[in-house]
Amino acid sequence: MSGDHQSLALLLFSAFVAVTLGITTWVSRHRHGSAEEFYTGGRLFSPMENGFAIAGDYMSAASFLGISGLIALFGYDGMLYSVGFLVAWLVVLLLVAELVRNCGRFTLADVVAARMRERPVRIAAGTSSVAVSVLYLVAQMVGAGSLVALLLGGTSEVARAWTVIGVGALMVVYVTLGGMRATTWIQIVKAVLLLAGTVALTVLVLVRFHGDFNALLTTAAERSGHGKEFLVPGLAYGGGWTARFDFISLGLALVLGTAGLPHILSRFYTVPTARAARRSVVWSIGLIGSFYLMTIVLGFGAAAVVGTDEVRASSAAGNTAVPLLALDLGGGAGSTGGTVLFAVVAAVAFATILAVVAGITLASSASVAHDLYASLKRPRTKSPTKSPAKSHAKSHAKPHSEVAVARLAAAGIGAVAIALGLLARDLNVAFLVGLAFAVAASANLPVLLYSLFWRNFTTRGAVWSVYGGLVPAVLLVVLSPVVSGSPEAIFPGMDFQVFPLQNPGLVSIPLGFLAGWLGTVLSRETADEAKHAESEVRSLTGAGAV
Repeated sequence: MSGDHQSLALLLFSAFVAVTLGITTWVSRHRHGSAEEFYTGGRLFSPMENGFAIAGDYMSAASFLGISGLIALFGYDGMLYSVGFLVAWLVVLLLVAELVRNCGRFTLADVVAARMRERPVRIAAGTSSVAVSVLYLVAQMVGAGSLVALLLGGTSEVARAWTVIGVGALMVVYVTLGGMRATTWIQIVKAVLLLAGTVALTVLVLVRFHGDFNALLTTAAERSGHGKEFLVPGLAYGGGWTARFDFISLGLALVLGTAGLPHILSRFYTVPTARAARRSVVWSIGLIGSFYLMTIVLGFGAAAVVGTDEVRASSAAGNTAVPLLALDLGGGAGSTGGTVLFAVVAAVAFATILAVVAGITLASSASVAHDLYASLKRPRTKSPTKSPAKSHAKSHAKPHSEVAVARLAAAGIGAVAIALGLLARDLNVAFLVGLAFAVAASANLPVLLYSLFWRNFTTRGAVWSVYGGLVPAVLLVVLSPVVSGSPEAIFPGMDFQVFPLQNPGLVSIPLGFLAGWLGTVLSRETADEAKHAESEVRSLTGAGAV
């Protein structure tokens, strides 16, 4: 890329970082230091503000860079990511949004622990939440590295590594200083920027083809090198039974995983009521739905305007398709329009990464402090003897010490995500997020649904459900072609691949549900029906909700 591209894009990067750091600093001066302020921003956000923030949290680098890149490389099969991410929100709206807001306080574990022995349940749910968050963070780090590598000409591995480290450092600053309030406003600003940039690019692509979507698809098929196969199922997932099962596995992970993502669930606690939580999801569905429809245009536009071979030459995983499309739509390399549009898109993508990593880091640090650390501070109990509302209010560690631990946890989680991001830098970001969704759907969703809807669910069932989904999911990823045994793997020179699928969801999600059922059936503990009835009334009516 030319010096003009670098200078302008870096200037816009710096402007966004300066604005967001300003927001964070301002918020840090007005904070009260309480756990509720740090984790939920005082529950003061309106449904529209929270809807924009949810959209900002959900529309990650995987969506903007990864999905468009996969469509540019694989056509129809890449588009399935857009469909899966969007359909997943219907699951969130119909099954969990209002119920989670009524039952919980800060984290997923609050919902489960309301009618269980708290210590084992919180440790299990907290561990799972951190694992999902770290996987999701790795995807954002990879996106940041790919973006800056493109900006600097794709030649400097050192620059890419320092970019990942810089993003990690910024996210720790955002979370430790500003908490949920700063993170929310950063996500709102980022959502507006991302939607504006996506609308502009979509309009330019359609103008290039005179509004003829058929001409766009035909040209994309021609320039992809695959002809009509580019527009029908099978290019990425039609090679055999393994590929087909991989497709089913991916679909299950995408549709079911969103409802188990810790950073999405935590956003329901930032509004004052359950009704506001439900309206937040309606706002976010409108924003997210519009965005994913536009990513389809951008993906096929990149194939038609830039060409699949050029996209693959720049990034084998397709992560740079949208910036390359912007460069071409603006007039090409060396033109003023191309320079400006490329820089704007690169800056928006960078803003996307920073906002999303802040949200994920906050959710994971909350799990460490509120669930893992606080569990060590509370006495062991054999059964819940207090109402869920009272247990939430009295059983956790001192708020100030808990917030201090959350800030330290943000730094530790950031360090782990940086290290893994450097290892996985050549993988597609949407693909990496698919793995995080699979782990969330395997470990978090079963225990959440059982807790909300199964009267006889027990503590052993909850713990078995979490570990019964988490351990197989992580183990199958380690033993899959993602890690070893293929040229595109994280360790291409090694081969300890045993599991043939790239996404473990097809196996690990049923195992999570099965483990929860087995644990409950084999448990000698009798479920407290009174506590279930109390939780059920609370979840459906909001009576006693925090």
